[in-house]
Amino acid sequence: MAGLIDQIEPLKSAGLADLQNAADLAALEQAKGNWIGPHGRFTALMKQLGSLPKEEKPAAGKAINAAKAELETVLARRRSELELKAAMPSEPADFTLPGRRRVLGRLHPLTQVTEDIVRSFRKIGFAVADGPEVEDEYHCFDALNTPADHPARDTQDTFYLQNDPKSEIRGPKSLLLRTHTSSVQIRVMKKQPPPVRIIVPGRVYRRDNADATHNPTFQQVEGLYVDKGVTAADLKGTVEFVFKELMGSDVKIRFRPHYFSYTEPSFEIDFTSSLVRKMGKEWLEIAGCGMVHPQVFENVGYDPEVWTGWAFGFGIERIAMIRYGITDIRLFYENDLRFLKQF
Repeated sequence: MAGLIDQIEPLKSAGLADLQNAADLAALEQAKGNWIGPHGRFTALMKQLGSLPKEEKPAAGKAINAAKAELETVLARRRSELELKAAMPSEPADFTLPGRRRVLGRLHPLTQVTEDIVRSFRKIGFAVADGPEVEDEYHCFDALNTPADHPARDTQDTFYLQNDPKSEIRGPKSLLLRTHTSSVQIRVMKKQPPPVRIIVPGRVYRRDNADATHNPTFQQVEGLYVDKGVTAADLKGTVEFVFKELMGSDVKIRFRPHYFSYTEPSFEIDFTSSLVRKMGKEWLEIAGCGMVHPQVFENVGYDPEVWTGWAFGFGIERIAMIRYGITDIRLFYENDLRFLKQF
């Protein structure tokens, strides 16, 4: 027994030194295996207990277990020290410096205005519809009572695209970038019977030269309501409600006679409010509208003797410019964070 017990203390001292001197977690695991692992030296000592006389085993086992417990205590303490060291930055840090804040994104001002418009229309029962930006001439012009020789096409000159050979659409000018979201009116009315109550926000394209009030790409929202007995009074009431929601309760609306090929009668919508007066104007043109032309109803298979409806559309940029006091439409598309962070 004396020989076995005499080995415990020197082995314990060597094991403690080995664990304490481990430089990293990998070295610590290696030291643990050498001393108290399944094949460690103290495990080997335990295996030698079987060769001792019966009366000597309890004292020897107690001494070995006490030494292992001391080694495990040092092992746990050293592991905590090394884990903390590994978690610390590799270079010294000044913890008195201001912390780093995660930068949060925000919605583009045009998206904010679009969501406000959609929210206003949803309050009065309108659904949101969508359609392709790459359109064909039929949905963009022909079905809207604007054939190829119609002078109204000159004011909506757009970007024509080369036909895909696999497409069912044929003709040198069949595919184009839509000039208005009114094309979605046709698609919706061809798919469903009346009544229809939709708004169509989306991007449109025209061959405009970019300046403070024009851009080749801009956002538009279209409204369409078709049912029995719909009148221009319904149109005016809806327009007034929406613009008061968007621009304030002091908004006043007026209609002026105008011409659009797909509505009859047609109107330009002017409005006035405190925001308009701040711009030095009394009235400001904001949208176009009218009662849906009977020919459009016939083109989509609606009986114009039974159904009536109205449609109106306006540019979302115009609303945003008035709301936020912006004088140049190009600012919305320059992606300048100094501008965008203001909203």
